[in-house]
This record gives sequence, C-alpha cells and structure tokens, in this order.
Amino acid sequence: MLPLALILRARGHEVAGSDRSLDAGRTSDKFSFLEKRGVRLHPQDGSGLTREDQILVTSAAVEDTIPDVVAARKLGCRRMTRAELLAELLNDAPLSIAVAGTSGKSTTTGMIGWILYALRQDPTIMNGAVMKNFVSGDSPFASALVGEGEIFVSEVDESDGSIALYSPSVAVLNNISLDHKTMDELRVLFSEFLGRSEKVVLNLDNEETRALAIGRDASHCLTYSLEDPSASLYGHDIVSAPDGMSCLVTEASSGLVVRVCLQTPGRHNLSNGLAALAAARACGFGLRDAANALMNFSGIRRRLEIAGVARDITVIDDFAHNPDKIAATLATLRTFRARLLIMWQPHGFGPLRQMKSAFVEGFLRDMSPRDILLMPEPVYHGGTVDRSVSSRDVTDAISAGGRTAHAMPDREACRRTLLELAEPGDIILIMGARDDTLSEFAASLVADLSDPTRN
Repeated sequence: MLPLALILRARGHEVAGSDRSLDAGRTSDKFSFLEKRGVRLHPQDGSGLTREDQILVTSAAVEDTIPDVVAARKLGCRRMTRAELLAELLNDAPLSIAVAGTSGKSTTTGMIGWILYALRQDPTIMNGAVMKNFVSGDSPFASALVGEGEIFVSEVDESDGSIALYSPSVAVLNNISLDHKTMDELRVLFSEFLGRSEKVVLNLDNEETRALAIGRDASHCLTYSLEDPSASLYGHDIVSAPDGMSCLVTEASSGLVVRVCLQTPGRHNLSNGLAALAAARACGFGLRDAANALMNFSGIRRRLEIAGVARDITVIDDFAHNPDKIAATLATLRTFRARLLIMWQPHGFGPLRQMKSAFVEGFLRDMSPRDILLMPEPVYHGGTVDRSVSSRDVTDAISAGGRTAHAMPDREACRRTLLELAEPGDIILIMGARDDTLSEFAASLVADLSDPTRN
C-alpha cells in the first residue's frame, strides 16, 4: 500500500489512510515517512471517511468488519482493492511491464526499474520492497519511484487471483510453484495473464513456465535460462561468490555475448537478472546497455541483507517465506560453509497450513545436520483465520526427520536462544514476511552481540 500511496500523492491526489499496525504503535518510522510525503494518517476507527466522494482502497487482508469499511459502506463511498487500483495505473500506461511469479518478483522489478532509470527512461516503479538504489536520506522507504516517462513497471500478485486484472505491454513470469493457490489454479491464472499481454518473458529453467513457452511465436516471446542454450538469453560460464555473481549471456537472435555482473549473491538472483535483461530487450533496449546498467544494481532490502557483524557472527535479514524462497536463501548461504542459526517466522496461519509438507520437506533437504531452526508462531494481526496448524507441527516433523528445530513461545525466547547458541563463524538468519519489525529484530541482535557486557 505504501508505494501506491506515494505514487498517487506524487501525481497530485489527496491521500489518507489507516493501518492497524499504526494503532498498535508498530513501524512508526514508516508512518512518519508517509506523513512527511503529505499522506494523512488516522486511526482505523472509521473517522477518516467523512464524504461520499472519497474512495476507499483496501488490501486483501482487510475484512468487511473493519470500521473504515463499515464507514465507507454507510457513506456510499466507492471501494477498490489494492490490486484494482494498481491495475488501473498499470493498464493506463503507454508502456507497462508487469512482473509475476511465485518468487523473485520484487528483485526482478527492481532490476528492470533500475535498468530503465539508468537508460534515462524516467520510469514509474511500483515495488513491494525497498529498492536500495533509490534510497536516500529523505527517502528511506523507496519502494516506489515516480517518473515522468511513459513506462510503468510493477510486480503483480497472484495470491488473491487479482493477476486477472492486468493487461501489460510486457509480462514477465519468473516461475510457478505452490504458494497461496493450487497448482491447477495457478496454471490457469498465469496462462490467461500471458494471453492478455503483448509480449511475454518466460523462464525455461522452471518446469511450469517452460511449458507455457511451448509453441509461442518468437516475435512475442523471449525466454531466458541458465541451463538451456536454446533460450533467447542464455547465461553460462557462471562465477559465484558470497558477495555477487557473474556470467556470460549469449543472445540467440544476434549471437551477441555480454558479461553480466551482479552485486547480489545467489544463482536465483542471476536468473532474476536474465529476466530483467529480457524485459529490457522486449522494450527495444540494447542488451549491452542493459547489462552495463544492471552491474550497478545494489539490491532489494531484506533480500539476503546483512544486518551487521559482531564477534565474527553475521546476522542476515531475509524476506524468504515460501518453500522456493527459503530454498534459494539456504542454497546461497551454503556457499559460506557456516553453521546457520535460523529464526523463521511464518507469514500466516493459512500458508503454514496449506504448505506444511513443503516447508518440512524443504528444511529437511536444505538444512545441514549442524544447523538449528527456531520458529515462533505465524504473523497474526487479528481476524477469523483458521489457526489449527502451529509452528510446533512443523518443528516436530522436522525434528522427526533428523534435523534440529524448536517451536518457540515468542520472539524474545528466540532472541535468548540465538544469543546463547551463537559462536564465532556462525550466521544468524532471520526470515519472514509481512512484518517490518523483523528487520528491527535483526538489528537488535547485532546490538546485543556487540554489547561487551554480554560477552
């Protein structure tokens, strides 16, 4: 919601809003940032809606019983979902790029946006995460960039089915795997999304997106791969390092070979980089120019972000929350050959219930025998969600499979345990989504580890 508010405010609209986190006293810096940008904030008690001509925009997490929704209904205000508003903005743009898929959306969106910015296209970028390249002293929460150019770049979500609203000039689809919906539902949603797009960019390294590439006209479909030389953009001769990745990229249509260097580690980020280059090519920009621009992309906040190092213990803050994202994060950190002390906070009771087996299988596969997993209960801010599956259900299954995992009563219990266990050379990994205070928790661990009275 924050980047949408910033885009609308920058375009001259009157914007106000509420959030239950504000009422609870959480993430005050983010709310202060919005107020400085001219966004008025009020309690989530209905008091902010006073006129019939106001439009109420709500996220998927807002239920009909929320006072703001009740007030809007009484006044007769128009109501829109977050996705409906974003779709209006994206579909109205002269040239739009929509980035979809189970994993990698925010990073790929940031990469595409940075390439276009570096190529002086002055794009508008709507991202679900903070883009480090655009962070400044007066803009610490740079999840949006409002440009004067014709290009609108945004990540789009399939979790609530709202991907059906978008008809972009260029559709980028990184991957498809089990997340919020069944695989059959996802296949239909993504296939129809591609059908509404003028050009598509598809990943040949994911079985599901590869199937969607079959039979498509090459003039309307660009593919990318780190494994298949037949792709439109083929990445090869890969060099991995803890602080970045590089490879050669061969373009099938021209035979041109360029080197791509990234400041972000992980094979999955190299794949995201190929997706961004393919999107730039779909818009008509040169491969070499796009690759040169991508070299200066500094990353997305909370994507393998180092919160700090103390006593030779590294604390990493990461957004990973579904099985694929967690697997990519753990695979990248394996290159460090350190013991991982993991605190993973599930992002909701619903996803935990739906993907319990996949979470268990993933941790059993990707944790080493010496790694330790701590799990507090999932994020819960109220509402009527089914809470029948708990963190203990997951940790018990992981422990039964031969890895070390513990359900914890709360985050403070996790803190105490992490501080007791941590030794020089370890990596403390904080993972989870939908909770800005996880970053604060990671930073506080660094402070605790740096405190000489704790040594």
